[in-house]
Amino acid sequence: NNGRLVITPLTDRCYMTLSTALTLKRGGNPLGPAGTGKTETVKDLGKAIAMYVIVFNCSDGLDFKSIGRMLSGLCQQGAWSCFD
Repeated sequence: NNGRLVITPLTDRCYMTLSTALTLKRGGNPLGPAGTGKTETVKDLGKAIAMYVIVFNCSDGLDFKSIGRMLSGLCQQGAWSCFD
């Protein structure tokens, strides 16, 4: 067991789209309903290309200063993130 996701046509399409965005020096933002595997797909893609992925579980009480500190740390580390 290698801990990878099952590759479906949807995850394959997501991988191709995000990989193309990276090649073009752009970002990506998977969008869709809850529970469809967006976060896990990004984490798996990061694992495949050796990028550290940090997942933040956001709430209504999160203020702009906290988000600024999170983004500052991400920029300093060169990591990817998912804001759930």
